[in-house]
Amino acid sequence: MQNNFIDDRKKLFDPLTLAKIGNLFLRAKIVVEGFISGLHQSPFKGWSLEFAQHREYTSGDELKYLDWRIYGRTDRYFVKQYEEETNLKSYLVLDCSNSMGYKSGSLSKFDYGCSLAACLAYLMLKQSDAVGLTLFNNKIETYLPARSNWAHLSLILNKLETVYPSGETKIFSSLSDLGKYIRRRGLIILISDLFEESAEVVKILKYFRYKKNEVIVFHLLDPSEKKLPEGDAYLFENLENKEKISAEPGLIREEYIQLMDNFIENYKLNFRRSDIDYSLFTTDTSLDYALGSYLAKRAKL
Repeated sequence: MQNNFIDDRKKLFDPLTLAKIGNLFLRAKIVVEGFISGLHQSPFKGWSLEFAQHREYTSGDELKYLDWRIYGRTDRYFVKQYEEETNLKSYLVLDCSNSMGYKSGSLSKFDYGCSLAACLAYLMLKQSDAVGLTLFNNKIETYLPARSNWAHLSLILNKLETVYPSGETKIFSSLSDLGKYIRRRGLIILISDLFEESAEVVKILKYFRYKKNEVIVFHLLDPSEKKLPEGDAYLFENLENKEKISAEPGLIREEYIQLMDNFIENYKLNFRRSDIDYSLFTTDTSLDYALGSYLAKRAKL
């Protein structure tokens, strides 16, 4: 019985299974509500999805905000206080360049990124945070400012459902333009395969940290990008500039894996030095891990 429960929960967060649900709102709701219901059984036990503060009741406060449970424990009146400054402005920044369209199986990096962005947006609004969306390739294709109402979620999901990967990756220039829109500090979440010069990517994200923004990077890769697939010979194509090269995986695999490991470790090290949260995911990673990474950061804030 216990094993069946565990299997059902795995299916609940499996990105490939979820991709079969065409409606992005339903997909996000299933994941987030399932994630929340399982928090008490997870490593994230004790984290609160409410960010209310309390202070002692004073004459004139509205009685509807009284916390009767605290009164029952202390015999003193306290009110729940929801302050504007406690609500976080979050900005989801999703790479929609051609390289994100790559897939070795049924799910592309962009498909996974859209599901992740939808789930994060749903969770943020459930926490009464404001959330915005930026889609970019070599420039900003879509910018939706951060809002904290459920009608805004429909706009976000509609954009995610109607956009397709195109163009080249230009993270530095795109995020430089994004800086013109962000007036109030908040949380910036970059979802990308990071296939650009790492020094430029780290530089622009350090700029946002300098401006007192918090930054999370969700680094997305296809499983086959971490280690080359088996085979005698392949014709490899750059999805962004269409350059092609033929190679035998068996002859280059060891060197390729070393270069990929260096690529990942370089980002990891430089982000850590810059106080930027970094998580690496492949497109077969259960979505609850990504939500947990976000919630860990949100709890600190």
